[in-house]
Amino acid sequence: MTAALALPAAKLALGVAGSLVSGLANALDPAKAKAKKQADEFETVFLEQVTDKLMASSETEGPLGENGTGGGVYRSMLTQEYARNLQRAGGIGLSDPIMRSLLQVQEQATAAMTTGAARVAG
Repeated sequence: MTAALALPAAKLALGVAGSLVSGLANALDPAKAKAKKQADEFETVFLEQVTDKLMASSETEGPLGENGTGGGVYRSMLTQEYARNLQRAGGIGLSDPIMRSLLQVQEQATAAMTTGAARVAG
C-alpha cells in the first residue's frame, strides 16, 4: 500500500471502529436504541416530505404517469423508498441531534419524577 493510500485507509478504519463501538454501546442501552429508532423514523418522514415536493410536477403527463390514480400511488411509494434509502445511507444529519434531544427530555423527566417521589416520601 502506498503512503498516499495509507492515511485515508487508516481514517476509514478508525471511523468504522468508532461507529461499531458506539453502535454496540447504543445496543446495550434500550432507551438509546428506542430513541435512535424514533429519530431515524422522524428523519425518514421528513425526507419523504422533501422528496415528495421535489418529485411533484404541475404537468398532467410525466415520467411516472401522473395522469391517473395509479401514477400518484406509484410516486408515493417511490418517494417513501427514496426517503428510506437516503436515511439508511446517512440521512441529512437530523437523526443524531433529534436522538440527543429525546434522551435529554427523558433524563429531565426521570429526574423530575425522582425529585417528586423523594418529596412525597420525605
